[in-house]
Amino acid sequence: MTLAQIHDRLLGWASSDLMKEELLRARKRYFDRFGEPNEEDKSFESRMNGFLDWYLYNYAPEGGGDNVIERFIKAEGAAIPTDELNLYRTLGKNTHSIFEVRRIKKDEIRLRDIFTAGDHDVTERRTLAGLEKGDLIEARLMPYDSRLFFSGAFLYHPPAVRKIIFAQVKKLKKAAGKGQMPDVEAFLGQLSKAALKMERYRNVKVESIYSFE
Repeated sequence: MTLAQIHDRLLGWASSDLMKEELLRARKRYFDRFGEPNEEDKSFESRMNGFLDWYLYNYAPEGGGDNVIERFIKAEGAAIPTDELNLYRTLGKNTHSIFEVRRIKKDEIRLRDIFTAGDHDVTERRTLAGLEKGDLIEARLMPYDSRLFFSGAFLYHPPAVRKIIFAQVKKLKKAAGKGQMPDVEAFLGQLSKAALKMERYRNVKVESIYSFE
């Protein structure tokens, strides 16, 4: 099965009548945290993809419990061949973060997670217009066939706020303590809302929009 086929089967199960109420709860929680787009927004499609990714791989009921892909594996696992089931288990280990573009070459982009400082080589055969070394992007990296691929969700943050973002990450890591990770998702939500505001209010300085004071 291709990565797209795996994703579509998981999404089909997760958006069925069985999961309808969970999907609605997830939608509210996600857009409260990440900002809700309008169809007129340039980033609308990417943001909706971001919500679906988050719902499939991160969302779990309030109070704890399995996330959606874990529930899918438990519910459907007996009817799925072992090799295919392993693809879903691997897919559940995807990485969602803010990344710095370290290198761009044919069919591959090297990214560095600015929270963990880990490097990731992502297979990408498309030419991503305007993407340059040093850029900061929010992305989800999907493991498949011993490689990493971008999901359909992708947010770009302008060079003007690069230092601001790095400074805030440093502050968050210090506050979390040595060997501990800060709440990465909460920060992604702040950045997502800032990027959406920047998209809508072109006359406001980006440094004012990306303010964490």
